[in-house]
Amino acid sequence: MLKFPVINRLFAIAFIALIILDIIWEIRWWTYLLMAMLWATFTIIGSFHIRWNYHLPALHFNKEIQKNWVAITFDDGPHPEFTPKVLELLQKYNGKASFFCVGQQVRQYGEIVKDIIERGHTIGNHTYTHSNGFGFLSTKKVLLELQKTNEIINDLTGLNTKIYRPAFGVTNPNINKAVKKMKLQTIGWSIRSLDTTKRSKKDILERITSNLKKGDIILLHDSSEKTVEVLEQLLLFLQQNKMQSVSVDQLLDIEAYA
Repeated sequence: MLKFPVINRLFAIAFIALIILDIIWEIRWWTYLLMAMLWATFTIIGSFHIRWNYHLPALHFNKEIQKNWVAITFDDGPHPEFTPKVLELLQKYNGKASFFCVGQQVRQYGEIVKDIIERGHTIGNHTYTHSNGFGFLSTKKVLLELQKTNEIINDLTGLNTKIYRPAFGVTNPNINKAVKKMKLQTIGWSIRSLDTTKRSKKDILERITSNLKKGDIILLHDSSEKTVEVLEQLLLFLQQNKMQSVSVDQLLDIEAYA
């Protein structure tokens, strides 16, 4: 898959070639505009598709795994109503999961975060504010968001998390610089459930299970009753198919904490 630096070099070479050709033959102005639009299209799509690894390397699955393991992951929590329900279901079906938590939520619902850890699940960084404009923040502001969240988690649990999931799955050069500076491992997904949309529980479950295979990472959100109900059906599906949900660090064989 093409990466941001490669695309930049290719378009820079093409632009220089156009300038040289323009000296010999007259190149229409819209040719330059078309090239700029193509570059912008690649960059925008790459920024919103974390699985491209366009701006930064992320782990989305484990193709080499031998065991029938998958990783269920939750974003945007902890939530005072729904995260405890998720934890009870995971315990009921003997599953482990990973929770990419928003720093503000960790600060407000620290006891739930402690419960997540005590039950053997994994905590990751999911920014401090989960701002709708996160993709437009400077490197300095992104860094502050990530540092603040890690500090809150560390103060609460004594753990220094090394795993990170971008808000909305959006990446860009500023986020890449901040992640590199903090030496975090970005975690993506191979199955996006779309549980935050208006899709029905049936459609969401089918989207997850229709092509589910060992090594997959599933994206859910512990922020609605609909997701809780989908989760129970998913855990039943795994049980019936002799599959097991493990934490994402176990699935990928990486360290979750420094």
